Amino acid sequence: MKIAVVGAGLMGRAAVYDLARAQGVTQIVVFDIDKETAEKVAEEFGARKTTGKFLDVSKVDSSANPFEGASAVISAVTYKYNPELTDLAIAAGAHFFDLGGNNDTVAEQFKRDEKAKAADVVVVPDCGLAPGMVSILAAAGIREFDQVDSLKIRVGGLPQNPRPPLNYQMVFSAEGLINEYWEPVVILDGGKEKTVDPMSGVEALEFAEIGKLEAFYTSGGTSTLPKTYAGVVDFLDYKTIRYPGHCDLFRPMLEIGLASREPVSVDGATVQPRSVLREVLDKNLSFGEPDLTLVRVDFSGKQNGKQKQLRLQIVDKQDEKTGLTAMMRTTAFPIAIIAWMAASGRVEKRGVVPQEIAIDPDIFMAELAKRDIEVQRFDKF
Repeated sequence: MKIAVVGAGLMGRAAVYDLARAQGVTQIVVFDIDKETAEKVAEEFGARKTTGKFLDVSKVDSSANPFEGASAVISAVTYKYNPELTDLAIAAGAHFFDLGGNNDTVAEQFKRDEKAKAADVVVVPDCGLAPGMVSILAAAGIREFDQVDSLKIRVGGLPQNPRPPLNYQMVFSAEGLINEYWEPVVILDGGKEKTVDPMSGVEALEFAEIGKLEAFYTSGGTSTLPKTYAGVVDFLDYKTIRYPGHCDLFRPMLEIGLASREPVSVDGATVQPRSVLREVLDKNLSFGEPDLTLVRVDFSGKQNGKQKQLRLQIVDKQDEKTGLTAMMRTTAFPIAIIAWMAASGRVEKRGVVPQEIAIDPDIFMAELAKRDIEVQRFDKF
């Protein structure tokens, strides 16, 4: 099978690495606006079955579809290009998956449902870590309950050795981080969708391996879960994990307007505050030091008339042997697994489908285990 990966950044190269070692994958094409980077990623990560090619995703041309002949397409570029890339994949008869991160963009992709069905393909947005893998873990846990009262998802990508003052380093795109910290947050409360403010609801939590941490509301992590489980789950929310104090330090920067896209004049030049913040974050918080990813999904409810609790948890650290960061492993490996599942006939759904509905949790988690990403289970917490 042939699989296309769009974007040769950190997540794209990790997806290439994984796919190049997946059963039945015979050819991979990695596309990027920088052809030299694409070719370098193909050589370093592609196990001699990958080629690098040029593609400017801002100027896609349907008359010369780059995805012709591909079984599946992975988008590892910023979310704003995903609707057009979805169209190209459908036109090529290829399954499509992306890392997502923006609710409005996902809603736009769902408008392609009938086209995807007519092309006999499945499109699954938001297939990274969170949004992403956590939705499949949610589905895995929910099926063990007769009644789910509460589903709480907590996820964080952190440096193993935090540096003050923010105790954070960039582990994915700065644009994505700002979006998570700035956009409205959708949860379920009383079984109904509710919007709450980002960077609110700060709570303390602790991981035995790490120590004391905090978590707060951020956008996008619940993805399609509120719509899928409205009326099924009474309370469902998502919070991002950081080291203590991070939220109180970062939130004021956004409150004074540094996340705004409204241009301002600075020394005769017109700039967007958000663009400045994005560049500053990338420049000053890109330490490249070992990282870790934390995932905790807590369920409470009833089974067979009795109260039941369940915790699914992941603690993943940077792979020193391959150099792949924990964020690369836990974001890119899941989307690579899903693309492989679809291309190899292990996904039966067609159309634009939430992953909590489309993806078999048993197959998915078995594939995670093969990659040494262990989902720990606790029946009491």
